[in-house]
Amino acid sequence: MLVDHFPPFGLRLTTPRLELRLPSSEELAALAGLAAEGVHDPETMPFMVPWTDRPPAEVARGVVQHHWRNLAEWTPEKWEFDLTVFHEGEVVGQQSLWARDLVVLRQVETGSWLGRRHHGRGIGTEMRAAVLHLAFAGLDAEEAVSAAFENSHASNAVSRKLGYQPNGVDRHVIRGAVTIEQRYRLTRADWERHRTVPVTIEGLGPCRPMLGLPK
Repeated sequence: MLVDHFPPFGLRLTTPRLELRLPSSEELAALAGLAAEGVHDPETMPFMVPWTDRPPAEVARGVVQHHWRNLAEWTPEKWEFDLTVFHEGEVVGQQSLWARDLVVLRQVETGSWLGRRHHGRGIGTEMRAAVLHLAFAGLDAEEAVSAAFENSHASNAVSRKLGYQPNGVDRHVIRGAVTIEQRYRLTRADWERHRTVPVTIEGLGPCRPMLGLPK
C-alpha cells in the first residue's frame, strides 16, 4: 500500500465536524474543482502569490501541481502537509502546516483556503485548530506563526480567536498596490489557554521520522 512507503498518507485529524488528511487522486480533483469555483471575493487578494487571479482551469491545475510538488520535495528538514478538509464527506478546502528544521526551531507555520460557498460557518477556525493540535500535542512545537493581510478579516479573526498575538507587520505590493500584512505568533502557553476544539490524531507515529522527529 502507498502508506507503507509514504506514511503521511496515513495521518488523519478529526474534530467534531471535520476530517483532515491527504487526498486520494479523486479527492484532489474535487479540491482543484472547488478552487476553480472561487475561494474569495474577486475584488480582494488574500494571498501573497495571487494564484487565484488565473483562469479557472489554471487555478485547478495549480492546486494539483502544488500538491504534487510539495510531496515530491518532502524532506525531514523541510516539509509541508497540505491536508484536504472534509465536512460531512464533502471536500470544503485545504489546511496546510509546514516547517523547516522543526527538531531545532520547534516552529510551524500555517496557511489555508476554503471554497467560497463554505465561508461563514466556523470551518476555518476548526480546521486551523486541528493542525495546531497536531503541532503542539503531536510534534512538540513551541510556537506557530501565521500572517494575513489587513483586509483578510476572517483570517485575522481566526488567529485572534485561537490565541495568536500580533508579531509585527510587513508591506507588500499586491496587484500593484501597497498591502499591509499582519504577522501573528502563537506560543504553546497561549495555545493551551485558548484551545476549545477536541482533536483526534491517527497515524502520526510512522510519520515522525519523515518530520525529523524520533518515533
